[in-house]
Amino acid sequence: MPTGPESARPLPDRPSLRHLKKQARDLLKRGDAATLTDAQFQIARSYGFTSWPALKAHVDSIEEVGRLKRAIDTNDLDLVVTMMTRNPRLHTAPLGYGKDGPLTWVAECRVPWEPPRPVRLEMARWMIANGSDIHQGGDGPLGRASLNDGRIAMMELLVAHGADVNARWRDHFPVIFGPCEAVAPGSLRWLLEHGANPNCADPAAGIPSTALDYVLESYWRSPRLAACIDLLVDAGASTKYDIPAILDMLRGRTDRLAEHLDREPSLVHRRFPGLDIGQSGCRRLLLTGATLLHVAAEYGSVEAARLLLDRGADVNAAAAVDGSGVGGQTPIFHAVTQFNDYGLAVAELLLDRGATLSVRVRLPGHYERPEEFVEATPLEYASLFPGDAPDTKTLQLLRAATPARDRSS
Repeated sequence: MPTGPESARPLPDRPSLRHLKKQARDLLKRGDAATLTDAQFQIARSYGFTSWPALKAHVDSIEEVGRLKRAIDTNDLDLVVTMMTRNPRLHTAPLGYGKDGPLTWVAECRVPWEPPRPVRLEMARWMIANGSDIHQGGDGPLGRASLNDGRIAMMELLVAHGADVNARWRDHFPVIFGPCEAVAPGSLRWLLEHGANPNCADPAAGIPSTALDYVLESYWRSPRLAACIDLLVDAGASTKYDIPAILDMLRGRTDRLAEHLDREPSLVHRRFPGLDIGQSGCRRLLLTGATLLHVAAEYGSVEAARLLLDRGADVNAAAAVDGSGVGGQTPIFHAVTQFNDYGLAVAELLLDRGATLSVRVRLPGHYERPEEFVEATPLEYASLFPGDAPDTKTLQLLRAATPARDRSS
C-alpha cells in the first residue's frame, strides 16, 4: 500500500506495470535519473510507495484481484478454487460492494445478473468453508444478496452458515434495509420470516429510521412498494410517517383513501410539513409541505390521483415554500421527474385536468450536488433529470403541451 506524502499522485484504477516501467524509462531518457533503478524509485515515490518492489507488489495484487473477479463473473469455480488455494489472502481481497471481499461479490450475483446457479452457490459454500468471513463488512454478503428477490437461495445458504439477519453493514445499515431500498418484497418477506427486526431504528448508532420508514424513503419507484409496506405493517413495523391516508394510498388501497376523505373532506387540501420523503430520479425534491395529490404524483398512483381530483383536489396546488424560497412546486413536477417514464400516466391525467406548465419555482437540484438549486418550469426541471434515455415519452408529452413561448429547453 502507498505510504508516501499526501502530495503523491493516485494510481489509475487499473494500473499497468508495463506503463509504469515506460514512465521510468522516459525519466531515464530525459536525464532526470542516473540509472533505471533510480528512475523506478522516483516513479514509486511519486505514487506514494517506499520502493519500486512495493509498487510492483501492489500492482501485481490488483491484477490478481482482477483475475479473481473475472473468474467469479464467469462462474469458473475451478479457477476460483485454484487462485484462492494458492493465495489464501484473496479471501480478504478488496472486491465487491464496499470492497468487503470476494464472498460479497459472489453473493450479490450481479455479473452475470441472474439468480444464483448451483455453481455460484457452490462457490459461496467453498469460500465459507475455506476462509472467507461470512460476516465481512457487517454481513455484507447477506446484505447484497437481499437486494433481489431472485437471490433467496443465496440468502438461505448464507444464513445456514451463520449470517445474521439483524446485522448492520458497516455498523449503520441494517440488512433489512437492503430489500426496502430495492423494493424487493420476496427478500423482505424471507428476512422477516427468519427473524429480522423491522423496528431497527437506533438513533444513537446513527440509524434514525425503521424498516417501514426506509421503504417509504426509498428512491426506487415500483408497483412492488405496496407489497413491501403490507409486509412491514403486518410485521408490526412502526413509522414516523404515520399518516393513515398516505399509507393506505401507497398500499394501493384507494377504497380506504376514499373512506378517509369521506370522514374528513378537508384532507384533500391539507399540506403535510413533516413529509420529508420523495427523493427520486436523481433529484433532491421531497414532499415536505405537499398535498396528497403531490404524493400520488410522486409515487405514480393514477387511481389515487384521479380520486383526489374528483374530490376537489387543486391540480395546481403549490407545495410549501421554505424560508430560503425553495418549494412551491405543483404536483406535475413530481410526476415528470421519474425514471423510465414511471410518472407518465399521472402526468397525462394532470394535464388533462388542467395542470399549468408555465409555473416557475426554485427547487433542489441533483442529489450529488447538495448545494445546487434551480429555477425551472416542469419541462425545464424534467429536462434536468431525464434518466437513462435522452428523450423520454414524458419529455415528449411536456414539449407538446408547453406553449412555445414558455419553452427554454
